[in-house]
Amino acid sequence: MYSFIIDKEYTKKDIYKIIGISTNTHGGNWDTGYNLYNNDFFIFANIDTPGRTGHSYKNKFEGNLFRWYAKSKTKLSNPQIQLLLNPPGYIYIFYRFDNSKPYTFAGTGIPYSYEDTTPVQITWKIVNNSYEEQFSQKEADMLISVIKEGARHEHIVNIYERNPEARKRCINIYGYRCVVCNFDFEKTYGELGKDFIHVHHLKPLAEIKENYYVDPEKDLRPICPNCHAMIHRKTPALKIEELIQVLQEHSIPET
Repeated sequence: MYSFIIDKEYTKKDIYKIIGISTNTHGGNWDTGYNLYNNDFFIFANIDTPGRTGHSYKNKFEGNLFRWYAKSKTKLSNPQIQLLLNPPGYIYIFYRFDNSKPYTFAGTGIPYSYEDTTPVQITWKIVNNSYEEQFSQKEADMLISVIKEGARHEHIVNIYERNPEARKRCINIYGYRCVVCNFDFEKTYGELGKDFIHVHHLKPLAEIKENYYVDPEKDLRPICPNCHAMIHRKTPALKIEELIQVLQEHSIPET
C-alpha cells in the first residue's frame, strides 16, 4: 500500500514518483480520470469543474461517501468497471475543485453502491485508516446534517469530522495550527508534517436534535491528534476552552 497522506495535495508527478513510474508519464488512461496500475486503481476526480477533456460530471462527497461518475460512454458490462467493482487491489481516490490545481488525496475507496447508467455511477466509501478514526467514528454515525453544495442544491448526509469538503473549508479559515496547544506539524517536522491536522466538530451531540447547517467557520476547528484524543476522553466531550485551561494548569513554566 502506498503511503499517501489524507488531505495532502499531490501533483500527477508527485503521484508517479511515489508509485515508481516515470514522472514524464502522460497520456492514455492517466489523463482520462482513472487508471489501473499493478492491480491498484487511481481515480482522479474533478468536482464542480471540467476535467482536461472538457467533460464535467456531478462528482460529490456525501459524508464519507463519494459519488463518482466513470468515463462518458461507460456501461456496467465494461471490463474495467467490473474490475472497479471487484478490485484486485486498492483504489486510491484523488480529487480537486479546480482543474489548474494539484489533487488532494481523499483516501482509499471500497465500492458501496452503483447505478447501471451511462456513464456508470459508483458510490465509494472512503476508508480513512488514520489515527483520528478512533475519535470521530462514533460521532459520525450519529450526526445527521445538511450541507449546502454551492447555491444549487442541498443534501442530508452523514458528516464526518474528516469530510474532505468541510475540512478544506475549515482549514482555509483557521490554518493547520492546533487551536488548543498551538502545535504546527510543518514547523516541527518540516515537509513530512506539511498539511497535516485533525478537524474537530464543536457542537455537542446532545444539542443536535434535528437537521442543521454545518458551518465550517462556526462548527469546526483544526486540532492536533493529542488534543483531539484528550477532548474525547470525557463524555460529553470537553470544550476547547476547557482543554486549554487544563493545558495551562499543567504546563511547565519556562525557566
